[in-house]
Amino acid sequence: MAVRVSDVPEAKRYEARVDGESKVAGVAQYIRTTELVAFVHTEVSPEYEGRGVGSALARTALDEARAANLLVLATCPFIAGWIARHPEYQNLVYQAYSRVSD
Repeated sequence: MAVRVSDVPEAKRYEARVDGESKVAGVAQYIRTTELVAFVHTEVSPEYEGRGVGSALARTALDEARAANLLVLATCPFIAGWIARHPEYQNLVYQAYSRVSD
C-alpha cells in the first residue's frame, strides 16, 4: 500500500491518499505562522486505520516543518504521541518559556 501525503495550504491541512485513489484517507489539520505550525487535529478514515496513514501524515508534516525551520506545537494527541515515539522529531517541539520574577 502506497500512501501519498500532500500539503493543501488553502484547506490548512495535509491530506493522505492511498494507492492513487482520489478519496482522502486521512488529514492532519494545522495552523501555521511564520515561526510555528500547530497541529490541531488528525483523522484517518476507519477503513484505513492501522495501515500507516496516520504515520505517513505525521512524518511528512514534521519533515516539512523541519525543512521550513518551523517549530511544532502538537495540540493533537495523535501528533503529540507520534513525536513522543520518534525522538528524532522531539527537537522540533515548541517549548514555552516562563518568566521568572525577581
